Amino acid sequence: MYQTITSPVNYGGIRLKNRIIFAPTSMGVPTEEWLARLQRIAKGGCAMIILGDVPVLPHGFGPSLYSKKGFALYKQAAELVHGEGCLLCAQLHQSDSDFKALVKYLPGFLCKKITADELRAKLNDGAGPLVTNMSRKKIRKITEAFGEAAVLAQKAGFDMIQVHGDRMCGSFSSTLFNHRTDEYGGSAENRARFAVEAVRAVRSRLPEMPIDYKLAVRQTHPAYGRAGVAEEELPVFVPLLEQAGVTSFHVTLADHCNLSDTIPPASHPEFHEEGCFLKFCDQVRALTRCPVCGVGGLTDPDFVEAQLAAGRIDCAAMSRQLIADPDWPNKVAAGQAGTIRRCVRCNRECLGGMMAHRGVHCIYEHKEERKS
Repeated sequence: MYQTITSPVNYGGIRLKNRIIFAPTSMGVPTEEWLARLQRIAKGGCAMIILGDVPVLPHGFGPSLYSKKGFALYKQAAELVHGEGCLLCAQLHQSDSDFKALVKYLPGFLCKKITADELRAKLNDGAGPLVTNMSRKKIRKITEAFGEAAVLAQKAGFDMIQVHGDRMCGSFSSTLFNHRTDEYGGSAENRARFAVEAVRAVRSRLPEMPIDYKLAVRQTHPAYGRAGVAEEELPVFVPLLEQAGVTSFHVTLADHCNLSDTIPPASHPEFHEEGCFLKFCDQVRALTRCPVCGVGGLTDPDFVEAQLAAGRIDCAAMSRQLIADPDWPNKVAAGQAGTIRRCVRCNRECLGGMMAHRGVHCIYEHKEERKS
């Protein structure tokens, strides 16, 4: 019944056992719980896990590939995931947050005169001046670091590299943030340069490594997302990224807006439907022969099978659904789709847990706790 979901696929040079990918997710839980969560999701049957926000520079948020401890942690994660028959992809990223500029707002935040959402908005707004005023020397240091980090990721056991097209790549891509007047600003070709150089750095160091690109799309009518690539500029960006070495595209809505837009609840005014971001995949599909992975409120096996079978997407990425029920892929393969705990996209314990600094969880966990 779900022949396409369960069929293997060549995803940009890597063979996946089925079409289900765990989307990059900031878990916000202690290390041991994080490792156990990754192993549990892998055991549930998905073909690959994308490990989000792996820093490209030695100093950054999250474990560092450059440190002995950080490298060992990533290696352990790869071994655990591989042990369950699942592949692992490293999402390499560089933050575009200017924390030095944020210091002046901390007293107000600590005194609760500024909310966490307001602080996050100011952090996002600071990305514009940061990328606009960055020196060419600093730019080249960062783009080259994508290649260095990719080599370390491969040594740690990662099977694929994903270049995070939001964050700094996205801010350089966006006219809303990038106001440079040199070769990194102005035209769409120039604003694509940072991302293109990051991809080339990976490709030059690892000629055979599959490179996925998280293509963050900025919707213009109505406006959603601020960083990333505007819909009308996709015909410029997609071919340039492919020429640089990208072998597949993971397509989603651009960030630097409300988190409830990029992680939309079922009540969202624009993105309430199943597969809410697949319309961006349609635009990308028309511009490339590279495999395309779709994401956005995917929960229903019948819907996912239909999109895959029609060739609209090559793979389906899920985060909240595989947190709600890691066994989604195994249940589909076993003909037990009716027993899946479907994500209802309430955002109470996933996005809500992250915002409350208690980690990403699910309402189903609390139901199970009450039963026990």
